[in-house]
Amino acid sequence: MLVKRESCPRNHYPVTFGSTMVQPRVDHPWLFCRLLTCLTLCEPYGTIRTMHTTKSLIADLYAMRLKRDGTIFVHTSFKSLGEVEGGPKTLIDALVEYMEPGLLVFPAHTWETTPKTRYFSVKDSPGCVGIIPEYARKHPKAHRSVHPTHSVVAIGKDAQSFTTDPIIYDTPCNRNSSYGKLLDRNATIVLIGVDLNRDTFFHGIEEWLNVPGRIKEETIDITIELVDGTDMILPYHTHAGPIAAHYLWVKQMLIDKDMLHEGSLGDAKVLYHSTQEVYSLLKPLLQAYPTFFT
Repeated sequence: MLVKRESCPRNHYPVTFGSTMVQPRVDHPWLFCRLLTCLTLCEPYGTIRTMHTTKSLIADLYAMRLKRDGTIFVHTSFKSLGEVEGGPKTLIDALVEYMEPGLLVFPAHTWETTPKTRYFSVKDSPGCVGIIPEYARKHPKAHRSVHPTHSVVAIGKDAQSFTTDPIIYDTPCNRNSSYGKLLDRNATIVLIGVDLNRDTFFHGIEEWLNVPGRIKEETIDITIELVDGTDMILPYHTHAGPIAAHYLWVKQMLIDKDMLHEGSLGDAKVLYHSTQEVYSLLKPLLQAYPTFFT
């Protein structure tokens, strides 16, 4: 049986069973809980699945108190949200609507393909980090930065200026690139259904602090097709190897210091943190122990 969430607060919302709308009494929410329990027990297949909507996802975003007029950088696992009415577009719509006064940013990375093909097109190269960034990339209000492996897509206030750089940087997360701008803006990193091992901001911190062994000294020539169709060749330094799994080593430390927060979006667990708080913790740690994550 599929239960459709229409509004919030969580567990006190009207739901639809087939064509029948049920409105729980807020003064007696336990009656509604017993109804769901009975339906679950009587359901032939044993479970009730929740259908998340644009409204319910926006309510979840409000519950996390993300700063609407600020900047958020979102990593996602769409399947972690469970059943979403309308699919990935619904999540994009919810995020865009919630962040309407601010700036919404997604990774549009091509680090898996560009080093192999030695080619990147700002307009046409698909990302390699999931379906949500691809939907964001194709959004009519999206702006994509020019970067061969770690481009971003931004929607909202200052999106064009955020994704425009004076030069095309030859390393993954240059301090003056979009990742450095996340720090300058004290953006919130939002990890939907994924963990710190997917947090690109950590790569940026290591690069800015010149952690050894993170960036290859040798370069590869990458052809970049700009928005106007012209090509340029960029000698580029790629990442040296995978170490992101080790970022989980500081997870409990960040939680204990109240720097890493937990929330939920649909069925997904969400982790989120301020860029400046995490940087303030990791900078002295990596300066004292540069190979901490090695």
